[in-house]
Amino acid sequence: MMDALDAIMEVMECAFDPAYGEAWNRRQTGDSLSMPNTHFLLVDIRGEEPDSPDDAVGFALSRLAADEEELLLIAVKPDARRRGVGSALLNSYFMKAKQRGATRIFLEMREGNPAEHLYHAFGLLPVGRRPEYYRSGNSGPFDAITYRKILD
Repeated sequence: MMDALDAIMEVMECAFDPAYGEAWNRRQTGDSLSMPNTHFLLVDIRGEEPDSPDDAVGFALSRLAADEEELLLIAVKPDARRRGVGSALLNSYFMKAKQRGATRIFLEMREGNPAEHLYHAFGLLPVGRRPEYYRSGNSGPFDAITYRKILD
């Protein structure tokens, strides 16, 4: 039986394009999960919390500081995309972040990330830019765009 870290890594390994170097390795992810106020959420193909980590097709990893939460990573397996899983994951994540006391969500992503339309649809608005933040192999450099959402 798979544990949460295994499930997150399985999703991450197939969801992030290696050309951009955005995926975290197992140690980075495990270290992050062991830190206080770091939270994760797994979802299954229905966009709901799975009965078992084995059924996870998406995850969100975040860190809460005061009343702000940073969405560190979010991913859905490619074969589960365009089925509403990402939308369900974001809805659930925002609800849980609000329950934890967050009033603002921050997210940083690579400029040109195909999920940008989804973030806009959920009210995440660009508030900053880090020029040439992402550098990887023959790709880039790419700017990092910081997004913010006010939870109401």
